[in-house]
Amino acid sequence: MRTIKIRAGKGYEVQIGAGLLAQAGEKSLAVSKAKKVLLVSDDIVYPLYGEKVVKSFTDAGAEVIPFVFPHGEASKNLETYGQILEAACEARLTRSDMIAALGGGVAGDMAGFAAATYQRGTGFAQIPTTLLACIDSSVGGKTAIDLKNGKNQAGAFYQPQIVIIDPEVLETLPEIEYRNGCAEIIKTAVLDGEELFEKIRKTPVREQYEDIIAYCVDFKRKYVEEDEFDLGLRMKLNLGHTIGHAIEVCSDYTVPHGQAVAAGLAAISRAAAELGYLAPADSQRILDLIEAYGLPMTLDDAEEDLFNAAAADKKNSGDTMRVIVPKAIGDCVIETIPREQFHKWLSAGGAGK
Repeated sequence: MRTIKIRAGKGYEVQIGAGLLAQAGEKSLAVSKAKKVLLVSDDIVYPLYGEKVVKSFTDAGAEVIPFVFPHGEASKNLETYGQILEAACEARLTRSDMIAALGGGVAGDMAGFAAATYQRGTGFAQIPTTLLACIDSSVGGKTAIDLKNGKNQAGAFYQPQIVIIDPEVLETLPEIEYRNGCAEIIKTAVLDGEELFEKIRKTPVREQYEDIIAYCVDFKRKYVEEDEFDLGLRMKLNLGHTIGHAIEVCSDYTVPHGQAVAAGLAAISRAAAELGYLAPADSQRILDLIEAYGLPMTLDDAEEDLFNAAAADKKNSGDTMRVIVPKAIGDCVIETIPREQFHKWLSAGGAGK
């Protein structure tokens, strides 16, 4: 087992190792006084792993109340969030009890936001079951739900008490979910540099799950510890996300997050080369890696639609917006531009072509 300590919030551990799912209850209750656990999961993940996780908590001495919602981004809304809170009330959870997320980023985001706001904060554990959640959304304390006008528009920074990652659960991942996770890993490699970039270029991610997960979690740890509330350096982790989130909004969330980020990363890499920030050779290397993992590389939405969706992003300020721009593999910068200039970036990235 590998343990990575995150010094944010009250501090917590990310534990990574085969077979940890069966120990989720024991390990969660070792950092909590919870007597009751609201287990939030979706209708795909819960039938696969719910029984094992429930048993792990009951064996450790806690009562478990499952809350299972319809899978997918469409459920990450005010209605489901409210239902989770009502379930916690009906179960009479207290502030010393726990809400645990079993699933991907949707489960983690909603359960975390519910934990942050139920009785002004209750215990919270992350048990991610997708590659994307393992390397990204389960770590760092960002919790949120979507509103009609944008992704993650209501949320809170709320660090978990523990993150438990069992790479064995990834064996049941559908191919599209594997690729979604790989998109975030490629993004991390562009931020981090040649070591990770070459590691995943030479050997498929699925052949080195534990190593790659640990590498990405430790990489994110540095950003979270330095900038817990996403006011400076941590913004770099949004590489590919400005356009990616716009793609998700334009598709009414039918395009998965990882697919959207891949297309967003491809677009910003093309634009950076076109506008003189990034060497064309490095841009092509990024595009080649995205293609090698079977991820989308084009922008299918109209430029004006993407612009309007991106302009509504919560990270914008006044009449400006921030764009994370690669200058080299391992060197990305935060550019603050007038909002109207984003048209130029979209066009250079391939929008409308």
